[in-house]
Amino acid sequence: MQVTQLKDLVNNAVKETVGTSELLKEDLSNVVDVGQSIIGSDNVDNYVKKLIDRIGKTVFNTKVYKGSVPSVLMSSWDFGSILEKIDVETPEAQENDSWNLVDGKSYDQDVFYQPKVSAKFFNSKTTFSIPMSFTKRQVMESFNSASELNGFITMLQNSVTNAMNINIDNLTMRTINSMTASVINGGKPLQKVNLLAGYNKLAGTTLTANKALTTPEFIKYANFVINTYKGRLAKLSTLFNVGAKQRFTPASDQHLVLLSDFASAGKSYLEADTIHNENVALNNYEEVAYWQATGTNYDFDSVSSIDVAVKDNSTTKEVKQGGILGILFDSDALGVACSNQRTTTSTNARAEFYTNYAKFDAMYFNDLDQNFVVFYIEDVKA
Repeated sequence: MQVTQLKDLVNNAVKETVGTSELLKEDLSNVVDVGQSIIGSDNVDNYVKKLIDRIGKTVFNTKVYKGSVPSVLMSSWDFGSILEKIDVETPEAQENDSWNLVDGKSYDQDVFYQPKVSAKFFNSKTTFSIPMSFTKRQVMESFNSASELNGFITMLQNSVTNAMNINIDNLTMRTINSMTASVINGGKPLQKVNLLAGYNKLAGTTLTANKALTTPEFIKYANFVINTYKGRLAKLSTLFNVGAKQRFTPASDQHLVLLSDFASAGKSYLEADTIHNENVALNNYEEVAYWQATGTNYDFDSVSSIDVAVKDNSTTKEVKQGGILGILFDSDALGVACSNQRTTTSTNARAEFYTNYAKFDAMYFNDLDQNFVVFYIEDVKA
């Protein structure tokens, strides 16, 4: 075991912390152990220099990744394949003759009024498996007890669970991004809200996108518009879905998802300095750290952007959009249904190992006939 004398380091540290010395350059390279992949021949005792150091404590990385995407998971079903969504159009009002009766006129009451019902069917699934092989006899020699071996196996199993959760997260975000891109590509004008353009027009300013999230007045305006749209979606309208269907989304069925950069900017630059911050804050929302990817440095241009290919009638179109701050949508607009999650096992008697295959089937759907609004910031060229 390597032992390092720390006399000079700790004495100098005391002088720095009590105020009798300036800040000193400290060499911590031999103090903090950053670990090795394989121990070497220098890991021997400090007495006879021949005894190999033993492992005194083993720690396994058994953290389970819970996922952190918007809650759009649907309940699954065991039988059948197709997801059917049935809709009925709002019937039109007709004149009531009760207060306009004419002597001798016949009033026909035996007219059949057929409800206008339509159905959409979703029957596309994705499936994959995550295999991992396990041994017992071959790995027992690396541990000192059964509990250590069980801890090792648990760590391996948790890694499969984490992989499953990460994949579900990523596919869920792809479902959201696909809907966002479809709305940007073919949605109604009121479904695509450039908050920066609206603010500059109202305030008579020339604020740019790179300074918007540090400008309290813009953030206040953005929150005002988003809160306004919540009330608009609750009213029956054809203006907030691609299919121009008569739709309304009550508050209980509205999902508001904000980019963390925007949500944090509201708390730091707006709410913290506002006496009645409850009047300007956004409520009941979920956050995402990014829509599609982090990029290499988590900069705003990366986390706020999507680059997605979506169906456009009979063709496919690439949609690029940056500066996306949030989305507001009906709970029926998109969904993820994970079904038949299972693990199958095969045993290899010859080589004495077994392999678990963790699997699940999932359906990811977008319904363009449901309300969906995208809020973004983008500089408008003069």
